[in-house]
Amino acid sequence: MKKITFIIGMVCIVTYSALAQRALEKGGKQLNAGFGISTFGVPIYLGADFGISENITIGPRVSYRKNTEKYFGNKYSQSLTVIAFNGNYHFNQLLKLPDVWNVYAGITLGYYIWSDVKWNNSSLTGFGGEGSGLGFDAQVGARYFFNENFGINLELGGGTGSGGIIGITYKI
Repeated sequence: MKKITFIIGMVCIVTYSALAQRALEKGGKQLNAGFGISTFGVPIYLGADFGISENITIGPRVSYRKNTEKYFGNKYSQSLTVIAFNGNYHFNQLLKLPDVWNVYAGITLGYYIWSDVKWNNSSLTGFGGEGSGLGFDAQVGARYFFNENFGINLELGGGTGSGGIIGITYKI
């Protein structure tokens, strides 16, 4: 809860900044970080986007989440790491959106690495790692930029193995 409060506080502070700028342009770079929405742990992610044309970005993303629960006095834990690469089409020019907005959709190819299930610190093989492998995701998202460099991001789907993500974006 403290992390969520911290992120919301940071977003409020940045809101008081002035000037906004366009969506990422050709040759532009931006960093993205945040957390996901999931029923299995809370994914945290870090990624980057690189503008390869006026309306298209590509970039890597890595995410990690761990879930630990107790069942009948026994501790269960498992983790998921996703190493992904995404491509997005940005609709700002097509939809004639104001410069502060960035609306996009795309696909992600990722490698999902499941840990073996652990019960009371004893690994049970055959329940986790065999689910590892390649996976595709599709995503739709939007960013709102408070100033030239900082914005917030909300995305449904995406390459974190979760239902959606929320985070911050920093243009380099």
